[in-house]
Amino acid sequence: MKFRFFLFAALTSCGGHSDSPARDSVAAPIAIAPPASAAHDVSGCPHTGRWAICSLETRLRQAGFVAKRVSSDSTKSAQFSVKPIVYTLGRARLEVYLYDDSTLLAREIAAMDTVGPPLVIRSGNLAAVYVGDNGQQAERLALAITAGAPQPGSPR
Repeated sequence: MKFRFFLFAALTSCGGHSDSPARDSVAAPIAIAPPASAAHDVSGCPHTGRWAICSLETRLRQAGFVAKRVSSDSTKSAQFSVKPIVYTLGRARLEVYLYDDSTLLAREIAAMDTVGPPLVIRSGNLAAVYVGDNGQQAERLALAITAGAPQPGSPR
């Protein structure tokens, strides 16, 4: 008998009656368009859908990497027609090749043997060569770069 009373009390307390009209408890979604100036991130790096040094460095920071640019080592590679931007990632080395023309990069990558060490990562107009022995770091790096360059209108 006590159980029925508690069940009745629970049911009637949840379905309370009010003289005020019913309102939805869920508000309609509001679309928020990015401002017209959202073509750059907070550092002023353009979001064009193509890689730039500033967008790569931002992405590396966001992925948790501490990339230090090596200024003295920018000799041209035999495999790439542009000079690399070289970074250290802890004990590993990262060579970044930025191209104006992604079709030229595609031709150069197609002519290479990219199986085995070092790891070659390609995304749009960027090729990165990772020289290191940390498989987890290499995978994180590949995921950060292959996610792509910041797209126009993206917030970060």
